[in-house]
Amino acid sequence: MSENPYLPLKAEILSVTQETASDLDVKTYRLKFTGGYKMDFLPGQFVELSIPGIGEAPFGFASNPFEKEYIELTIKRTGVLTDAIHSLGIGSTLWVRGPFGNTFPIDQLKNRDILIIGGGIGLAPLRPLICYMFNQAHRQNFGKVNMLIAARGSSDLIYRSDYDKWEKQKDTDIALTIDQEEPGWTGLVGFPHNLVTDISFDRKKTTAVLCGPPIMIKAVAQKLLEEGLTADRILTTLEMRMTCGIGKCGKCNIGHKYICVDGPVYSLAQLNAMPDEY
Repeated sequence: MSENPYLPLKAEILSVTQETASDLDVKTYRLKFTGGYKMDFLPGQFVELSIPGIGEAPFGFASNPFEKEYIELTIKRTGVLTDAIHSLGIGSTLWVRGPFGNTFPIDQLKNRDILIIGGGIGLAPLRPLICYMFNQAHRQNFGKVNMLIAARGSSDLIYRSDYDKWEKQKDTDIALTIDQEEPGWTGLVGFPHNLVTDISFDRKKTTAVLCGPPIMIKAVAQKLLEEGLTADRILTTLEMRMTCGIGKCGKCNIGHKYICVDGPVYSLAQLNAMPDEY
């Protein structure tokens, strides 16, 4: 991190990947910092990304934490700032503050089976954790990995080029689901909370990590509780609540917690102890 958390660092766009082919316009930006700066981060953390004169917003890391030459951020076009970012191409400049926030509890996940459930662009902040677990030096520290990757339709699925690589990992199963039937679709159809019971995983050995729309997170978490997982073994991230990144603006305040400082990663047990605002 920069010595001054208010001071953004200059970064150049190395590549732009169009992730979706639908009206949900999602792109992944690969950024390299100028001056040779390397940004270290852990899965679950985020940065503040800005264009001077237009605005700033938080985005979770979407890249491999062991890759030091660049970072990747996956961004959905939703408003003024993201419209401006989506208009930029290779060689353009963005400004980055961070990293901020806590991380997924890696030590608590070790020697556990892991169930990853990502909905839409919610897969983005889970991608660094997936890369961490599948790193050659770390894979033996984790048990079986099940993934349920959900999207509104097949054209909304992101990181399609990763799926084959992930599925080739030892003791790993990946299932893809979309909301409704499509011609030629051979994956699952249905909402994640209705499909959890069809996944073969050890209810006593598994920790679940969820990210997606709030309604999906709540429905899946409730189903996992019914399946026997305890609230401390259901993890999620509340990225949508954040603004400034350093606990000053107060917009992410829930009770006595500031999501951008104390989070964005929480267990369901921690969320249950907070006011019902998430």
